[in-house]
Amino acid sequence: MSSNLIFGLHAVEAALRRDPGSIEQLWCDPQRKDRRLQELLALAQNQGVRQQSVHKGELEKMLPAGARHQGVVAQVAGGRAEHNESFLEQLLVELTEPALLLVLDGVTDPHNVGACLRSADAAGVHAVIAPRDRACGLTPVVRKVASGAAESVPFIQVTNLARTLKSLRDAGIWVIGTALEVGAASLFQTRLTGPVALVLGAEGKGIRRLTRDNCDELVYIPMVGTVQSLNVSVATGVCLFEALRQRSSP
Repeated sequence: MSSNLIFGLHAVEAALRRDPGSIEQLWCDPQRKDRRLQELLALAQNQGVRQQSVHKGELEKMLPAGARHQGVVAQVAGGRAEHNESFLEQLLVELTEPALLLVLDGVTDPHNVGACLRSADAAGVHAVIAPRDRACGLTPVVRKVASGAAESVPFIQVTNLARTLKSLRDAGIWVIGTALEVGAASLFQTRLTGPVALVLGAEGKGIRRLTRDNCDELVYIPMVGTVQSLNVSVATGVCLFEALRQRSSP
């Protein structure tokens, strides 16, 4: 399985519309005759993308077990969607508005990473940052769940997350971590209108100690039910849209 494969109608169509030159090959199931797939194949043909018909069983062999490819898989040029620390530095220099960054500390579930990317795109996040080790990167499943957001939001993998957070603070970005602990402030009473990096932790464990030590402030999401915490992708959506709400207010 290649990490440069994307699959599913949403993800492949987004890549075709945003950067058709990145698609090196497209495979499709000739047994599928539905309108959406035919429209996608017509778009690929107009963009000059090479197509090949293969049985659905061959498509399934390319992907993780149980992946829903919806009859289409594409090979994209490597390295186009994943970035590094240098890209982040240049991005911050070029921004003409207060930065809004999402930091995922050791999130390993590709479905959660994909959902976080989708929320990040919807909320206008400038980049998503994640550690390179012990965390999920831009896998085919992530791209599929993100429904095109993996192609629109820069995904930056860093070697040392604590060092990156310190660099963000030195650049004037307020680093806010989410944590259920004494001393944390309510998300809804926290100012999110300036340059901000929101840090969310791994499923079940939350943000790591070293990550917490490099945050300027800790916040929690107020809840009135009986559950103690939210799934990281749900919590990401709540935090990002609170930031968007504040930034959109007069």
